[in-house]
Amino acid sequence: MADNLAHTEAGRGVRRYWSVEPLSDDRPFYGIVFFCIAILLTAAVDANSKFLSADLHPLQVVWGYFAAALLFVVITAVVRRMPLQQVCWTARAPLQLLRAGLLMITISTLFASLKFMPITDVTAITFASPLFVAAMSGLVLGERVGIHRWTAVVVGMIGVLIVIRPGSGVVQWAVLLPLVSAFGFGTFQMVTRRLASTEPTFVTLFYTSIGCAVMASGLVFFFWTPLDWGQAVGLLGLGAMGAGAHFFFIRAFEKAEASLLAPFNYTKLIWVILFGYILFGETPTPQVLLGSVVIITSGFYVLMRERRAAR
Repeated sequence: MADNLAHTEAGRGVRRYWSVEPLSDDRPFYGIVFFCIAILLTAAVDANSKFLSADLHPLQVVWGYFAAALLFVVITAVVRRMPLQQVCWTARAPLQLLRAGLLMITISTLFASLKFMPITDVTAITFASPLFVAAMSGLVLGERVGIHRWTAVVVGMIGVLIVIRPGSGVVQWAVLLPLVSAFGFGTFQMVTRRLASTEPTFVTLFYTSIGCAVMASGLVFFFWTPLDWGQAVGLLGLGAMGAGAHFFFIRAFEKAEASLLAPFNYTKLIWVILFGYILFGETPTPQVLLGSVVIITSGFYVLMRERRAAR
């Protein structure tokens, strides 16, 4: 059925509308630009969610994020008069739902950690994402993971320990949240890459938004508190930035290989240090900066080994 639809006028129309072609037409420069824009937007989302979580339960902020994102997706489809089939048709529904589930886990644990920890600390720990993926590819997928990658994983985990400082009295249960978020985000990006090679951008954005909104709606009932106008506007802004970030993430993976884009994840540290200082008066400690350097260096090493192995 998928092959038949791909050759129909409707199937061609979906791809023309969003200019989505297979990855043989990569344009890496545009992919990098799109990815960096997405990273800036995710940093802004983190800062906004931390601000909102001061008065709201993190799961209510998560619900607002996904509900507002879905609202903007629906408005876009209506304004552009997109046919229902152009919005909803997918040949890879299970993978679309998996992506939504991974994002729900990633965002929920991330927003919860931002309520209890400085934004720079959380970001530094989530930079361990490529290291988790490298380790799990051997343990779960049965891929061969050589001594070089395992060494990088161990060194990166030492960087995480430097950030969370066990034995200093700073460590609390909340440090587990960004670790879970890091693993979820790494897996989420791999699934996004798989989808980007065949699925139109808007379809993936729609399924992720509606899937996460439904899951969040099932949880928010237990934690709901009334919103004032400022909080409502903040949640709408959160959703708008989130929808924009996912649009640019998907477009980036259409234009460039994941191994090329992954190092630009680390530009987020620049933005969160800036937002943390301006908005929350947070200054990263020397331990956090040192741990970040160790984690980023290990992540770069893993990525370079992956690119070399792929050649």
